[in-house]
Amino acid sequence: MKCALITLSVLTALMIAGALLAFSQFNLSAMPMPGNIEIYLATRAKRAFVQRNSHEPIPPAPPNLKVSIEDGDKLYGTECAACHGLGGNNPTDAGRWMYPRAADLTSREVQQYSDREIFWIVKNGIRLSGMPAFGKVESDEHIWDLVHFVRTLPANASPNGAGATH
Repeated sequence: MKCALITLSVLTALMIAGALLAFSQFNLSAMPMPGNIEIYLATRAKRAFVQRNSHEPIPPAPPNLKVSIEDGDKLYGTECAACHGLGGNNPTDAGRWMYPRAADLTSREVQQYSDREIFWIVKNGIRLSGMPAFGKVESDEHIWDLVHFVRTLPANASPNGAGATH
């Protein structure tokens, strides 16, 4: 019993020391790039929350994909390019220095979201990420147009692949 209590005390002390060390290393500034562990944890948490929340019913997509993509291109230029850049993979100064950084919409990580998930993200935004909710300013059809246009971005991305990493 005494050995178990000592072991528990040592483990508790180590956990407290580890938490204090981690807390002392945390930098609240948005200036430096986040570390790999922070990126990994934030990405996993975001994906899990989007998957969980995107199961609500959504309206059907517009029937004419070509027209939807063309309309999405125009809307993207006025609503999204201010942060993500015109090609979706080279954020503007505003997108580059927000925290977290504006996502590279051509990245595998973004393109792996389902259409339903991208629709949900555009409509609802992502709290504490800089991604605004467009559900009160754009119609569902316009949001679908953006989803369809975002799907074309990898093909339209700059050949040198310059852009944000996440």
